[in-house]
Amino acid sequence: MNDASTAHNCHSCPLNCGADRAKGPGACGVGGTEGIGDRDPYVTAFVARAARHYYEEPFISGVNGSGAIFFSGCNMKCVFCQNKDISSKITGKPVDPDELCNLMLRLQVRGAHNINLVTPTPHIELLVQAIPLARAAGLTVPIVYNTNAYEKVESLKRLDGMIDIYLPDMKYGGITAARKYSGTPNYFKVASKALLEMHRQCGKLVLDERGMAKRGVIVRHLVLPGSLDEARTVLDFIYENLPIDTQISLMSQYTPPPGMEPPLNRKLAKKEYNRIVEYALAIGLDNLLMQGLSSAVNSFTPEFDGFLE
Repeated sequence: MNDASTAHNCHSCPLNCGADRAKGPGACGVGGTEGIGDRDPYVTAFVARAARHYYEEPFISGVNGSGAIFFSGCNMKCVFCQNKDISSKITGKPVDPDELCNLMLRLQVRGAHNINLVTPTPHIELLVQAIPLARAAGLTVPIVYNTNAYEKVESLKRLDGMIDIYLPDMKYGGITAARKYSGTPNYFKVASKALLEMHRQCGKLVLDERGMAKRGVIVRHLVLPGSLDEARTVLDFIYENLPIDTQISLMSQYTPPPGMEPPLNRKLAKKEYNRIVEYALAIGLDNLLMQGLSSAVNSFTPEFDGFLE
């Protein structure tokens, strides 16, 4: 367990909720002792699924799949979340540092190209213990930090040297949409600083001889219907603050959940997506991964059945 000020009053993420996780969950939903047995609640997470995953970027998934570990809980409450079954409630199987270490090693043995930590933000305390254990026990594949980018720089610095690839989803470039859709009006102010720290640690994307990601930052942005200004602002920030050949993944896969109000009640229009691609190219950001609109389906979301491969 780390020092008491960190362990007993959680301020690991920008929500700064100050929860005592031994007594109950924080704003992210993580914490409490129910269902964890004799594990330490400060360094225990519920894993909803851990298996090879084939629907990430090509240089993450490759042929053998990315070793995706999906954690329950999230420090954002996006109304359109594809993983809402695990982000808005705690489900799966509890793992402590030793168990997470073993899970990483199992995925490596099964041929996963990397270890893909999905929604890791609430679990910094667990990761800073589990990752060194896994490396010492023989983990050699890259570790991917797959995040909504709503991160504290101070927390990211604790992971410096442990993470090989940062995969942030820069969701918003302004205040209005961030407040309306995720309840985080300070999102861009926070996430932009986090992105700079990620780049400081890992730099530009580097591929190995097989074309697989070995190290670096890949910036994702999900283009939302009716929110093209958000996308332009994100692209402007990248252009102004990161290398011009930063790897960007422009996603078109938005799938409207039931009950959404306009404009989120529909899929992204082809002309909307094309405008953003054209804008990126016009300002010189041509290191792009693009998606066809056929990607806007629910089949890319796995079954969160507690399966541990």
